[in-house]
Amino acid sequence: MTIAPSPRAAKTAALLSSPPTSVPQPPAPPAPPVRRGPLAVSGLLAAALTAYVWSAHGAKPGVLLLLGLGLGIALFHSRFGFTSAWRQLIAVGNGTGLRAHTLLLGTTATLFALLIGTGTGLFGSVPAPSAGPLGVGLLIGSFVFAVGMQLGGACASGTLFAVGSGQTSILLTLGGFIGGATLAAWQFDLWKDLPALKPVVMADHIGWFGSWAVTILVLAAVAVVSRRVQARRNPPPLGAVPSARGAARALRGSWPLAVGALALAVLGAGVLLVSGGAWGITSAFSLWGSELVGALGGHPEGWSWWQRPGNKEMLAGSVLADKTSLTDIGIMIGAAVAAALGGTWALHRGVPWRTAVAAVLGGVLMGIGARLAGGCNIGAYLAGIASGSLHGWIWGACALLGTWAGLKLRPLFRLGNPKPGDGVC
Repeated sequence: MTIAPSPRAAKTAALLSSPPTSVPQPPAPPAPPVRRGPLAVSGLLAAALTAYVWSAHGAKPGVLLLLGLGLGIALFHSRFGFTSAWRQLIAVGNGTGLRAHTLLLGTTATLFALLIGTGTGLFGSVPAPSAGPLGVGLLIGSFVFAVGMQLGGACASGTLFAVGSGQTSILLTLGGFIGGATLAAWQFDLWKDLPALKPVVMADHIGWFGSWAVTILVLAAVAVVSRRVQARRNPPPLGAVPSARGAARALRGSWPLAVGALALAVLGAGVLLVSGGAWGITSAFSLWGSELVGALGGHPEGWSWWQRPGNKEMLAGSVLADKTSLTDIGIMIGAAVAAALGGTWALHRGVPWRTAVAAVLGGVLMGIGARLAGGCNIGAYLAGIASGSLHGWIWGACALLGTWAGLKLRPLFRLGNPKPGDGVC
């Protein structure tokens, strides 16, 4: 006699099963042969730069560069993105990427609570939460950043690993990103006094355990809601990328999003452990652009942005001693190594002019938005939520609105959006 499962058991089974898609996910095509030339160049560059940084600046910067290399490898192999995840969610209701975000955020929050709550750090660092003011700059900046993501084709972390893998159009996005971040730093006096409330960090009110518990509960609710939305809208599945099979998949294949989320959480916590601050990306873009201005005869040291505590020392020091620059450079080189091993490294030629314009414009908007909001999808969204800071949640909410607006603008540049009838999204 067959016993029907209880309603509670059926509900649990449904929650644990894969959310439906309109058709099954297509199988991954086989990985192309290893690109030996790019692998040799990127591998030698990684080894030489690590040796130089270690000898010239010490173990701490050297370890940060190694962590950046690991982040680039993990980002590329898992194709872990924020831009595409939000685009798929808003356009067709596929919440697969968003649920990967909740795993990344929850794991990072757990590791942050352990490190910050116990004061554990290396090289004399004292780990501190990443918190930002709650104001007009945060609202406008995160919205503008998300619009820029959809036009430029990548977020902050996605821009770096895509550039490392040889995507020419994203190189244009990076140029615009650096330009926008530098412009915002130059014009800091125009927006520095926008109305804002002081940062709110939950641990200051309910302790680190309470902050962690609230964060996990909210993330779990987000994951459940996204599953229900996906079940109702029945979207197309995610596209599959080339991958090796078996054990070779670790080096030459595509990793599941969950594996990428866990790897990124551990490596991001490593940045906090070594430097005392959360993983970030966009402050380096302001630094690189300002260094270029100085090399061309300008005087960025006189800008108000570089007179702020901490920023002045950053501009005066070496780029290869700057924490964020080291991890950013490491991400690009690590992604190049991973793409070459996977056989997919290639320079894309013949970028349509509309795509090129959108890439540059999107990069500029992201650079300005990141400065206004006090961070990007990594420095504000990931680090903020993982730190129990309210500004991270507000950044994410405004970024979803900005994503919707960005999707409306993409067709102006002949950029496509996912549609319910697509084979993949």
